[in-house]
Amino acid sequence: MSLDSTKLSNDGRIIAHLDMDAFFAAIEERDNPRLKGRPIVVGADPMEGHGRGVVSTANYKAREYGIRSAVPISKAWEFSQKAKREGKPEAVFLDGHYKKYGEVSGRIMEIVRKYSKTVEQASVDEAYFDLSPRAELSEYRELGSRPGGFDTAKEICREIKEEIKEKEKLTASIGIGPNKLIAKIASDMQKPDGLTIINSDEVEEFLEPLSIRKIPGIGPKTEQFFNARGIRIVRDLKKYNLAEMEEMLGKWGGDLYDKIRGIDDSEITEEYEAKSIGEQETFQVDTLDFKFIFERMESLCQDVFRRFKESDFKSYKTVTITVRFSGFETKNRSHTLPKPANTLKILTVESTRLLMPFFDSRENPKRELIRLVGVRVEKMK
Repeated sequence: MSLDSTKLSNDGRIIAHLDMDAFFAAIEERDNPRLKGRPIVVGADPMEGHGRGVVSTANYKAREYGIRSAVPISKAWEFSQKAKREGKPEAVFLDGHYKKYGEVSGRIMEIVRKYSKTVEQASVDEAYFDLSPRAELSEYRELGSRPGGFDTAKEICREIKEEIKEKEKLTASIGIGPNKLIAKIASDMQKPDGLTIINSDEVEEFLEPLSIRKIPGIGPKTEQFFNARGIRIVRDLKKYNLAEMEEMLGKWGGDLYDKIRGIDDSEITEEYEAKSIGEQETFQVDTLDFKFIFERMESLCQDVFRRFKESDFKSYKTVTITVRFSGFETKNRSHTLPKPANTLKILTVESTRLLMPFFDSRENPKRELIRLVGVRVEKMK
């Protein structure tokens, strides 16, 4: 199967997904010449193996050591030290400069919008954009009368990648397909600096040999569930009919039945809004000290409110807290207010009210120690 097909999809849709390569770490390496070629980890302080947070981003050099996003920072430190003992350079651990990352992201999205007027920014480092012949392509229309189809989409994406590389000194990987699902999976296939094109008549052939974890929505627990039944790749899962999928997984089984066949009719949503503003803290020692935990929650509320005030949002309506126990069980609890709020006092009061049950039998009957707390505001306007 070719990853560079030029045929037009059946319904004419051509969707691209841009995913920046190791975004945070790449920016740090770009801006710090001393870091060039070094394994870089952005995240919590490892504290020489005693740190309690997780990895936010690791560059490709660090990934060779087994360090990846969401790996406990203490584990990342262990991997780094193991590499050092083998004569390899140890990883550089950085706190991160998230305001700068946001500014770079904004400039990259401006580049993408020069080529397509239908752009969905999915996160700080990724976006979907429509390159269908019927779509309104701003810069493309001024570049000449190039034919529609995958040839044009490929040319446009190459230009986007080159412009990002020239202006920001960063690389991006782009997937092109007949819908958002395939474009997203394709963008991860040839990282870093990749460009992968999957035509509609190649979709099922493309998906079948992939690990089921490549399908969005299948996480570690679902993977274990399927592995126990001998299901490891998409082809294995396609042996089940719709009724069997729904019997195993309920309503989501029907959605997954479509996904593993590459079916996705979701539209590109042009407006991008931060889904939430939040902060969390992992304690150095698991605890149930009431005074300590509430002081930390109050401090987190202040940090969240400061970021909220710096944003363009005027109000929030939902407050959500996160509590992680020493055994890593994690619970989220939310309260949606009767009307929008915009004060630190309401945020602090609501988060405190949500936190209280974790000190008695309502949420913590076994009196487990608490490892992490977090708070965020949602439904912002």
